Amino acid sequence: AEYLDNSKTEREAVDTTIKMLKERGYAEYSLGDKVVPGGKYYLNNRGKEIFAFRMGSESLNEGMRISAAHIDSPRLDLKQHPLFEDGGVGYLKTHYYGGIRKYQWPTVQLALHGVVTKRGGETVEINIGEDAGDPVFVITDLLPHLSGDQNKKPLATAFSGEGLNLLVGSTPFYEDDGTVTKVDEKVKLNIMAMLNEKYGIVESDFVCAELCAVPAGK
Repeated sequence: AEYLDNSKTEREAVDTTIKMLKERGYAEYSLGDKVVPGGKYYLNNRGKEIFAFRMGSESLNEGMRISAAHIDSPRLDLKQHPLFEDGGVGYLKTHYYGGIRKYQWPTVQLALHGVVTKRGGETVEINIGEDAGDPVFVITDLLPHLSGDQNKKPLATAFSGEGLNLLVGSTPFYEDDGTVTKVDEKVKLNIMAMLNEKYGIVESDFVCAELCAVPAGK
């Protein structure tokens, strides 16, 4: 359970696995490094894939044992230009990954995980929704008295991928004098102001980001 708590994305799974391997005496390996019989090594493939291997004493002609497992997970990836405002509410556009069941994602508490590479080349890790006091995010659903058409649709089509937008804020940006700003998209501006204050990112940095929504909590 602890492994799953800390490994909701491929990058997190790689980091968690490396920590476990180091505790068990595995050394980092790069292609071309010399290996010795009995040695324990791991290869980190750009933070998205991890190999761990132990060298035997016999020739490879005698065979080898391989175990393989996926470290990807159900998630909603953010699009490259995700942030928009509609009706005084801020949203992030998502693209569902793999074969998720779309009807399972609305009204569930979600966290935002991933990395952003800023213009200067610095990579910033993002994790919002896991710590006590963090906001959590949600994909809204229709109220029962508004969902008549939705209720008539088959389960597979009642929830569309284009409708899986992440609700992220509704508070407008306030100027230093305490008044609401007069610029358009006040909520979107406030969301970016908070992200800039905490992580130093600007809206154009989303293009070089790898962010996803995952279920919040353990």
